[in-house]
Amino acid sequence: MAAPHELTAAQLGAAYGSGGLSPVEAVRDVLAHIERWEPRLCATWALDAEAALAAARESESRWHRRRPRSALDGVPGTLKENIATRGLAVPVGCAATELVPAAEDAPPAARLREAGAIVIAKTTMPDWGMLSSGLSSFHKLARNPWDLAMNPGGSSAGAAAAAAAGYGPLHLGTDIGGSIRLPAGWCGVFGLKPSLGRVPIKPPYAGRVAGPMTRTVLDAALMMAVLSRPDWRDTTSLPPQAIGWTDLQIGVKGLKIGLLLDAGWGQAVEPQTAAAVQAAARAFETAGAIVETMPAFSTRAMAEGMDRFWRMRSWLDFSALPRERQERVLPYIREWIASAAGLTAAEVFHGYSQMGALREAAVAACQPYDFVLSPVSPVPTFPAEWASPLNDPHRPFEHIAFTLPYNMSEQPAASIDCGSTREGWPIGLQIIGHRHDDLGVLRLARAWEQLRPAPRPWPLPPHAPHREAPPCTP
Repeated sequence: MAAPHELTAAQLGAAYGSGGLSPVEAVRDVLAHIERWEPRLCATWALDAEAALAAARESESRWHRRRPRSALDGVPGTLKENIATRGLAVPVGCAATELVPAAEDAPPAARLREAGAIVIAKTTMPDWGMLSSGLSSFHKLARNPWDLAMNPGGSSAGAAAAAAAGYGPLHLGTDIGGSIRLPAGWCGVFGLKPSLGRVPIKPPYAGRVAGPMTRTVLDAALMMAVLSRPDWRDTTSLPPQAIGWTDLQIGVKGLKIGLLLDAGWGQAVEPQTAAAVQAAARAFETAGAIVETMPAFSTRAMAEGMDRFWRMRSWLDFSALPRERQERVLPYIREWIASAAGLTAAEVFHGYSQMGALREAAVAACQPYDFVLSPVSPVPTFPAEWASPLNDPHRPFEHIAFTLPYNMSEQPAASIDCGSTREGWPIGLQIIGHRHDDLGVLRLARAWEQLRPAPRPWPLPPHAPHREAPPCTP
């Protein structure tokens, strides 16, 4: 019989309902499993075992009375540390941050708590969420559970590593340019970047969303049923909508699917990644879908414009810090933002305008298709100690050409495992839908779960010499 930490949220809910397992037993098992992993994986921050067990006992009582709050009542998981929780500071991955306890739960945290889900820990992220890496000036170096010498990606680094390693079934990340999908792809888990506004978040700004990171599509759907509930604090959120999140059936036959293998800029797609994505497209074609190769639609000018805007935003944050705190920011970030000091207002405004240009291009390019498939990243994972696949602050975004467009266009996009490299590193398939068709993306992802070959067993905590890595260090 599978251990509780191996069960999905759907399986745990069924076990709680039948009396075959209690939330307390599940949380204890997950905590023990985390303890086996964490001396090497370093995915968590502010783990609170006592609070988790207290919440589990309350959930156990509700299940005994047959009055669970939701299908997620008593199900353990994690939150990315930039999702505020009352009484805990929000370091946003940076040692320069002043650690002030948050006054309230941010909307995603509030929804999960209301549903009875049990937050065991926060998960790690890089400085200000501006790296696709587990490298941080505040947190210990997060690693990839499939290969501890390699990077989990980011900025939802700890969340992806925790999901792949079995730290409970529910994990929440955030995404502004690929920060859910990239680590999900590199860690072999499912990650959904919802349509902008579908999941209320605070603070909201252009492109920023929160979304589920899970081992299965159904678990992500169960999370979306909770996360999508309204919250007035997000002034950009969509109106409440009755969506049958767990109705995941879709007829693949006759669907028109675009296949994007050329992003228009950035790193070239390496052969193993291209082969895995093309194999997925052929599987959909065999199932009756109409698959067409689509041309590139984004440009380097769009990417460089947004780079200038983001650099200036981070430079302003950096400049507002006292000198002694500036020195605590990750050197890679300091080097990346330094050139922003010389940018003109016109250059920054033009950079900002490229968000709109990319939005128009992405929506128009996807319009002829029901869905679009692409790689999540052009390359697989990279060394754990690096800040990005190129580790070059002067070329920081060459790996986000496939993910960035859909933050700007507000379209839902997901990452789902579609194979692995010869080295055993996961490869992510990106599934993109039309604006607000989040359920459609979940449905096509569920169809892929049924079409793909049986996935590999999940990684186990390190014990053999070839899986060893140094203990977690800052």
